[in-house]
Amino acid sequence: MPKVHDDELAIDESLVRCLLAEQFPEWAELPLTRVEPDGTVNVIYRLGAELSVRLPRRDGPETEDDLEFEWLPFLAPQLPVEIPAPVARGRPGAAYPWYWSIHTWLDGDTPTAPLDADDTAAFVAALQRIEVAGGPEPAGGRGRPLESRDRAVRDALERVDAPGALELWERAMGAPEWTGAPVWIHADLDRRNVLVRNGRLAAVLDWGGLGLGDPAVDVMAAWKLVARADRERFRALLDVDDATWLRAQGWAVSQALSALGYYTPETNPALFAEATRWLGEVLRS
Repeated sequence: MPKVHDDELAIDESLVRCLLAEQFPEWAELPLTRVEPDGTVNVIYRLGAELSVRLPRRDGPETEDDLEFEWLPFLAPQLPVEIPAPVARGRPGAAYPWYWSIHTWLDGDTPTAPLDADDTAAFVAALQRIEVAGGPEPAGGRGRPLESRDRAVRDALERVDAPGALELWERAMGAPEWTGAPVWIHADLDRRNVLVRNGRLAAVLDWGGLGLGDPAVDVMAAWKLVARADRERFRALLDVDDATWLRAQGWAVSQALSALGYYTPETNPALFAEATRWLGEVLRS
């Protein structure tokens, strides 16, 4: 299996079984199946019927602190879809240097078609309504103004042929910044991180970027998850103003270019294909 990152650790079944035997022997004999396509940050294994094991590929946490363990139980009952529940926190061991985690497994399928605009907007709106007191800043600066990503976007454009992307990016950076109160954001809403059942949004995964920030960060789901014909309905349901809509386009361009400038069809075919689609959608807006 090709590496996603040149400097990532090799994480195979034998390593995961050693960690489980050391730290959670009650689960060590359960069936273990690697989840594909691979994630960009974590390798994920399904553990038995009800659990998942998630291990960072590189630069993993060196302390036990984990925002998902702290905040997902708070967010879950206030959302209209399922999200993973933290179950256990693994520690370094068996030649693995970082903290890792066990969550509940959620059943469903990765969507291959656009999501219902009403379902998607209902999830984003519910997340934005949740009380923000004490909430964290998102990882990787995802709730900050777009200008913080300018250098990375311009660097990616040195490697990605994307006519019109720079012009849209500069317009988005010129949009008025969000002056309202920060809201809860997921920060990575795309087809890789949602599950559907009977074609309807049923679960949202991968909350590693959760925190408080500009609502535009999740409004970019308009180009990642929603059909072009339904985009205006999605916008109306969330009552998105012009500046936030433009910043959301900037976020979509930024994330697409960052992915296409780093990954290849060989190292991460799923994300490369998705980022190509996002970029095409937002540039046709």
